Formats: sequence, structure tokens, C-alpha cells
Amino acid sequence: MFTLVSNDLMAPNLHRLVIRAPRIALARRPGQFLIVHADQQSERIPLTIADADPHAGTVTLFVQAVGYSTCRLVSLPAGASLRDLAGPLGRPAEIAEWGRLVCVGGGVGTAVLYPLAKALAEVGNQVICVIGGRSAEYILLADELAEFSSEVRIATEDGSRGKQGLVTQVLQELLADPRMIPRIVYVVGPVPMMRAVAEMTRPHKIRTIVSLNPIMIDGTGMCGGCRVMVGGEMKFACVDGPEFDGHQVDFELLADRLTTYRDQEARMLQRLDEKNRPGP
Repeated sequence: MFTLVSNDLMAPNLHRLVIRAPRIALARRPGQFLIVHADQQSERIPLTIADADPHAGTVTLFVQAVGYSTCRLVSLPAGASLRDLAGPLGRPAEIAEWGRLVCVGGGVGTAVLYPLAKALAEVGNQVICVIGGRSAEYILLADELAEFSSEVRIATEDGSRGKQGLVTQVLQELLADPRMIPRIVYVVGPVPMMRAVAEMTRPHKIRTIVSLNPIMIDGTGMCGGCRVMVGGEMKFACVDGPEFDGHQVDFELLADRLTTYRDQEARMLQRLDEKNRPGP
């Protein structure tokens, strides 16, 4: 069993979970993920390791409660035990000295971006972060990113914080300034956003790395649910990634695959809502 040390609400439906897992904390590298099995009634779900403290023996996960199993997971109180964790899984992120680079995070993707940006800054890169959300309350980790970034630019759809608009608009402003052109762009967020960023950087021939963790299911390459075409070759996001060259990803096929289990998930959420509904 793995003890849930803390469970904090960071934004609407977004929780930060700190879990005691000493061996995983020691072995984890930026970009890797865990398979979390909360209890016997929950499915096994892949979640990116947002941070790790080898000295405390803990790992940190940011969990967006959108499906049946994530809703059950974030409902657990501090002190509860998780049935099992498996990891770290996936290939570690490519961390190298690029010079100037841009890290783009959309919504909960910013939590996945955080360990990548931190590791890239630690090896001497000039890191510019561009993060966004629907409104100010959905902006994550801006202060934490600012601790090691040369600049953090924020966009919100309603204009309640930073620039009104999308992260792609902020990125476009950076790319329009010859003094700010990065050597590489890392982007994590909704698939449409990652696709838009990849198309935006393509004319500039800026290498663009996307994280395809949203399509993973069992995390071991056995189910085949995370198949994606990259450069004309079939890859599994969980074992070959989750990071890939955004200019080589077939985003049309990827977007279609994301809808595979939509009906089943809707039925499970309905069951959970009925179970939690107060009686007459």
C-alpha cells in the first residue's frame, strides 16, 4: 500500500496529491509517469509525475477529476492508502543545453510541463514559459515556474489574468520577435492546442516536442490504445514516448483516437453521480 500524504485542491476539479513511494521517488526522471490503482473498484490510470522528493520519499501528482477513476482518486483523504503504484514508466524527457527555449502549457498541462521546465533550467537553459487557462483560477504554478524561468507569460480566455486570448497568441508574439526566437519548444496540453503550436512553429523550423500522455490507457504497451502515427510509423505513446516530435505526429488520427471511450466514460460518470446523490 502507498500512503496519500496530502490532497490539496489547486483549481476547480484539479488536485495535488503527494504520495509516499520512496523507490519511485528515487528512480523517477522528468517526463515519466505512474500507473495509479486507487482501489479495487477503480481502473488503472496513467498520471505524469509532476515532482519527486527522494529525501522525503514522496512523489507529487496533479490530477484533474474528469472521469470515474480520477473522481474516486481525488475523493480520498490524506492518510488513505492507494492499492498500488507502478513506475516510473515511459522514456525520460530529453534534457539538453539548447540556449533559449519556450515551454508552453495549457490548463492542467502546465503541471506536466513543470518538471520539464525545471530540469531544463537546471542545466543552464534560458527558459521562457507560456501558460494559459480559461480564467485566472485555472492558471497553475505561475509563481513556481517564475522561480527558475527568465519570463512567465500568461494568457486567459476571459482576460482575468495576463493577456486575453490563447497561449498560441502569446507564442506568436514571441516568434514575431527575432530576438526571442527559441531553438526548441516544449508543449503540453489539450491535443488541439499542441497541434496548433506545432503548425505555428513548423514554418520557422523550430523543433517542437509534444507530450502525448492524454491518450495513454494501461501504460505498458499491451492494450494498444495509445497507438499514434509519428513520421509515418506506428508508435505507442506509453513505451515509445510520451514525448514526440510534434511536426511528425498525425494529429488527425490522434484526435479521433481520443474519442474511443467517450460513451463508456459518460456511463461510468453517471453511475458515480447516482451513487453519491443524497437519498430522499
